[in-house]
Amino acid sequence: MTRTEFVIATAAILFVAFCLGWFAHWLLHRFTRVSRTDMDEMERMAQELHDAEETRDQAITYMQQREAELSNELQQAEAERAAAMDGLRAARREAEELRARLDGTEAR
Repeated sequence: MTRTEFVIATAAILFVAFCLGWFAHWLLHRFTRVSRTDMDEMERMAQELHDAEETRDQAITYMQQREAELSNELQQAEAERAAAMDGLRAARREAEELRARLDGTEAR
C-alpha cells in the first residue's frame, strides 16, 4: 500500500465515521425532541405544583395558628378548672369545719 492509498483509505474511513456520527446525532435528536404540546403540559404541571405548594404552606400556617389558639384555650380551661377545684376544696373544708362546730355545739 502506497502512501497515497493509505491517505485516501484513512480519509474514507474518517468520512464514513463522520457520516455515522452525524446520522447518530440526527437520529438521537429526532427521537428525543420535545414537542410544544409537551412543553405546554410541563409548564401547566409546574404551575399546578407551585399552586399546590402555596396552598400547602397556607394550610400549615393556618394549622399552626389554630393549634396555638386551641393550646391557649386549653391552658385557660385548665386554669379555670384548677381555680374551681381549689374553691371546691375550700368550700368542703369550710363545710367540714361548720359541721364539726355544729356537732360540737349539739354534743354539749
